[in-house]
Amino acid sequence: QVQLVESGGGLVQPGGSLRLSCAASGNIFSIYAMGWYRQAPGKQRELVARIASGGNTNYADSVTGRFTISRDNDKNTVYLQMNSLKPEDTAVYYCNLQLKLGLYNYWGQGTQVTVSS
Repeated sequence: QVQLVESGGGLVQPGGSLRLSCAASGNIFSIYAMGWYRQAPGKQRELVARIASGGNTNYADSVTGRFTISRDNDKNTVYLQMNSLKPEDTAVYYCNLQLKLGLYNYWGQGTQVTVSS
């Protein structure tokens, strides 16, 4: 079994920052990629940022230059540093883990991020 535990969500004012963390535990092997997705009310879940096993990263256009994804391989933990937050960043953020070239796909329980004055 694989567990993903997310933390770091909350309420922040526009222009503020938050840092999300996601720790993976359990039967972790052959990590292919880890990433963050988000889902706003009435919208589909979308990719925010992703980091592959080799360190390559990709970001949604809407967050490029504001968000940074990083990973601690020793801790099997992925982070999302979110700066210059906007109200449109409000969503539930989900951690994603892919193992063995994407054959196995796991999701965290989600953490709410609300950007509002």
